Amino acid sequence: MMTLSKPLAGGLPIGAVPVKERIAAAIQHGDHGSTFAGGPLVCNAALVVLDKISKPSFLDNISNKGKHFQELLQQKLGGKQHVKEVRGQGLIIGIELDVPAAPLVDACRSSGLLILTSGKGNIVRLVPPLIISEQELEECVEILFKCLPLLDETPKG
Repeated sequence: MMTLSKPLAGGLPIGAVPVKERIAAAIQHGDHGSTFAGGPLVCNAALVVLDKISKPSFLDNISNKGKHFQELLQQKLGGKQHVKEVRGQGLIIGIELDVPAAPLVDACRSSGLLILTSGKGNIVRLVPPLIISEQELEECVEILFKCLPLLDETPKG
């Protein structure tokens, strides 16, 4: 049994609980309820999303964007002061720093880029939408590069 939600319907509220037949047979009508069970509109949106992401060309495009994004980040940020590692898979990227990431997050937000922290607060987490363009990825990297020197003012934590 696993629970799924957020991206299933392209941002509309839906949840799903896929189970094996053995477990499904044990669940009776009324045993499970959800505020995100999905009405007809949301379920149709989820079908469109599933149709789109199940196409190999779409997934290949995401994989290629992720590789391009990581290459750009390595070129611009790899080896810079405070950057310990750039890692990730697909479009989910982490930039490990040797200082807290909060000042970089704030500076990027002021420059129009929303990013998050992860780990112990020293990892910048980048999770762009799957439909992001290469130009937008390049803009993201430029903002990070421009804001990175702000970390020189941050004491190691």
